[in-house]
Amino acid sequence: MRLTINGEERTFEEALSVEQLLGRIGIDPRKVAVERNLEIVSRSTYPQTALADGDRLEIVHFIGGGAPDDAAVRDEDDLLEVAGRRFRSRLIIGTGKYRDYEQNRLALEASGAEMITVAMRRVNVSDPDQPMLVDFIDPKKYTYLPNTAGCFTADEALRTLRLAREAGGWDLVKLEILGDEKTLYPRMMETLAATETLVGEGFQVMVYCSDDPIMCKSLEDAGAAAIMPLGAPIGSGLGIQNAVNIRLIVEQSRVPVIVDAGVGTASDATVAMELGCAGVLMNTAIAEAGDPIRMAAAMKHAVAAGRHAYLAGRMAKKRYADPSSPLGGLI
Repeated sequence: MRLTINGEERTFEEALSVEQLLGRIGIDPRKVAVERNLEIVSRSTYPQTALADGDRLEIVHFIGGGAPDDAAVRDEDDLLEVAGRRFRSRLIIGTGKYRDYEQNRLALEASGAEMITVAMRRVNVSDPDQPMLVDFIDPKKYTYLPNTAGCFTADEALRTLRLAREAGGWDLVKLEILGDEKTLYPRMMETLAATETLVGEGFQVMVYCSDDPIMCKSLEDAGAAAIMPLGAPIGSGLGIQNAVNIRLIVEQSRVPVIVDAGVGTASDATVAMELGCAGVLMNTAIAEAGDPIRMAAAMKHAVAAGRHAYLAGRMAKKRYADPSSPLGGLI
């Protein structure tokens, strides 16, 4: 029997079920999702799903997690709430571009983040013992947020997130559909259509989008769980380029607004939070810093400082000096 597994053709002497195939190549069925001829195979049917000559299989991985237990959340005063899940930290970080998983783990700990974005990737069937993200970052401790990084069409994004739900039981996901490889700006019409489809299928969708207030309102009306406008192009580190639009989006939205993309350093994160954003998502700003662990810690403090400043309410800007101490009665 000839099978194509993750793009690689393999031959087996006898007929196999999905469960038997996974055992044969040394993959734990609890850690993967399987797609057969573009149809997702439910994990509960692995033993009885017989494979046929010529079948094409995709075996992908990451393990799902959940929000922290309610009992672990002590500070009820100012929590980030997304789709009914509550988080102490308003910082979300990614898993790309780090030197290795261990560095990613250390950065995550230093950042204080409780949610981490993860991309769906093929399992290395030639070496199933290679380390996986879940070996370093405990999905019982952190919320894994599957995203559609690298998807340029709605069909690609939908396929990815359906597989993600099979892999880990997720329904809270991050949707991004890119328009072109140069700008990595979102393809908004397909993003809106995909949001509607996913919401209809029971997903809770956090949506990467442009900083267009009108389009953001349409996404919210379509059922998005969070609006995630870019601060600047992905990976650019340029900081918040359109503070006016971000503020307008915050003012009109009933769901969390989380700046996603463009943050380069701690002050950028603080600016986003001072505009009233509910949180900030970043990857490159930490992963490509000279010292990612220290930068992760800086981002933790920057997000917290910006949030406190927003809640405190900044002083009014004035055209002229206004002395801190009264001038009357000077010696």
